[in-house]
Amino acid sequence: MSHNSEHINLLLQQCLKGQQSAQLKIYNLYYKAMYNTALRIVKHTAEAEDVMQESFLSAFTKLQSFKGDVTFGAWLKRIVINNSIHHYRKNQKTSTVDLEDIMYRVEESSDVALETSGFTELKAQKVMDTMKSLKDNYRLSLTLHLIEGYDYDEICDIMNISYANCRTTISRAKESLRKKLITVNI
Repeated sequence: MSHNSEHINLLLQQCLKGQQSAQLKIYNLYYKAMYNTALRIVKHTAEAEDVMQESFLSAFTKLQSFKGDVTFGAWLKRIVINNSIHHYRKNQKTSTVDLEDIMYRVEESSDVALETSGFTELKAQKVMDTMKSLKDNYRLSLTLHLIEGYDYDEICDIMNISYANCRTTISRAKESLRKKLITVNI
């Protein structure tokens, strides 16, 4: 077990005993990543902040159910994603959402790492901008799969869809993205 995971496990034990200083340390370790995850789904900074805060509260109140099968960060991220999707769907029923408000994190892939960084960033930004124009379920499934790194089974659970529907949605989303990228010459 690494030193970092030992430190986190010690902090989690302190959290279980109700030590608020340990909760603050856990929060400080994870809040930026969890905020970015929420922002990619809910699309608005204030709402992402709210979802992140609710997720931390939920995690701390349900900490005794954390079994350690996965890392604490992965467990927390699942809570954030589930809360973000729930929040997003709830808001979809009551209002329309402007897709221009979305901010995405771009991870450079190895095949573009050889290009100059300025050109790579421009190309990556065009891909992310094009992703914004996809249907919401396509955008969400591609974000979970390509950016967040979830596999099909995990996406099925998160989006509450069947395995076949998940594979079909991601396949169609990739094809739709490819077609749109061809029209913008990437």
